[in-house]
Amino acid sequence: MSTTSLPVSLPAPESSARLRDALLAADFTADGLLELLGAPAYAALARSETVPALRATRGDSPLETLVRLFLLQQAVPDDRVGAALPLDQCLADGWLVREDAYGGGSAGVRATVDVRPYGGEEGQDWFIVSDLGRAVGGAGGAGTREEGVVLGVGGASTTLAGITVRAPVTRALDLGTGSGIQALHAAQHAVHVTATDLNPRALRFTRLTLGLSGAPEADLREGSLYEPVGEDTYDLIVSNPPFVISPGARLTYRDGGMGGDDLCRTLVQGAGERLNDGGYAQFLANWQHVEGEEWQERLRSWVPRGCDAWIVQREVQDITQYAELWLRDSGDHRTDPAQYAARYDAWLDEFEARKTKGVGFGWISLRKSGAEDPSITIEEWPHPVEQPLGPVVRAHFERQDYLRAHDDAALLAGHFKLADEVVQEQIGLPGAEDPEYVVLRQNRGMRRATKVDTVGAGFAGVSDGSLSAGRILDAIAQLLGEDPVLLRDRTPEAIRLLVEQGFLEPLD
Repeated sequence: MSTTSLPVSLPAPESSARLRDALLAADFTADGLLELLGAPAYAALARSETVPALRATRGDSPLETLVRLFLLQQAVPDDRVGAALPLDQCLADGWLVREDAYGGGSAGVRATVDVRPYGGEEGQDWFIVSDLGRAVGGAGGAGTREEGVVLGVGGASTTLAGITVRAPVTRALDLGTGSGIQALHAAQHAVHVTATDLNPRALRFTRLTLGLSGAPEADLREGSLYEPVGEDTYDLIVSNPPFVISPGARLTYRDGGMGGDDLCRTLVQGAGERLNDGGYAQFLANWQHVEGEEWQERLRSWVPRGCDAWIVQREVQDITQYAELWLRDSGDHRTDPAQYAARYDAWLDEFEARKTKGVGFGWISLRKSGAEDPSITIEEWPHPVEQPLGPVVRAHFERQDYLRAHDDAALLAGHFKLADEVVQEQIGLPGAEDPEYVVLRQNRGMRRATKVDTVGAGFAGVSDGSLSAGRILDAIAQLLGEDPVLLRDRTPEAIRLLVEQGFLEPLD
């Protein structure tokens, strides 16, 4: 991949509509790429391995030309480019440059930016624009990364897009927009979108991404954290911030520039006063695991007053793994060994000074409920999930509202339905009369599994909304020969757990 220094200027957005038409006409889309390259080469490209894609684009079709230009950063002869794009206009507007502009001697043109097809919501064809060579792969995939570089779509970007609640709103804020993917998603269901970034170059890329994807323009504001938006409030706040806990602020796209996990804490704590009632704030974050402190309590202290929270830790790395990951990300492992060792040492010094023994990564979702007794759920869930999780996040907070408003008597008077895609598994020795235990398992969303006793399994199995919880328990008590009053007294806690985890859906 190209590691050319960042160009001074970026393309003009005025020709975005005409360029978009040409890209779509050539089937330069996510589906078109998969069909052209095949699954192995398509997957290799996502790992920054370009050889399979180069082999698959040796023809002269417009689609192959566009892949070589915008994804593989190859020089392509004028006649081939002219058959795929309005060449003169793309040169005039800065999407393309002559080969000799980069110091080469061969004929042809090159792209100035990476333009990457992205499958949008409801089958829409979008394009994410970023710096050359910075749009694919993970750690180490893009070579040495300069200050001010703007990355394209990565796993973190798509994770945040997938967990975000997609409800129609008036005002949405994408804080630290980067190449604009979150703003692009928000533009589909928000009347007004504001996108901010400390890096003015990122705002230019966001404008290109929105224009090339056929989305409305956003209100673009330069600045750090919440400073650009002042006292404005929003119905949705999203951020994939520079969350890396590092010994400095060397790279804007990843290093927060604050000590430890202070940047993520500041983002989360500041969201409460900038959310409208009922609004959501959703972040990706890193947090420290500090000696002598429970990580759950650390995160609990971040939750702003008046907000419910659902915090999910997806992964934990020890400090050596974490340092090595981000040293590879910046290409430091390819530098002079002494320089690499010095930077590694600096990371470990930083962690030692803060008594950090590990770093957690995960999602933080807030909902401004105004409740005096907010619901704060903090859990570790490293298991596979099924995206998109936005509807699951919304349903989680709706269930918290229900449970908060219903005491045990109201719960027993309520009607419930077993959630879709829940199956029951009986675990035990072959031929045994009764199972050792019963497991309810979700096949969608968080894909949770929970053990239940005979009462819980029976209750879940007949919950179709027709009978109240109390009447179901009375019937179970009669079948099991138990006292129905005692069964009603001890079961609401189990029902609450099944509702909280999404196995049962309240129908009230």
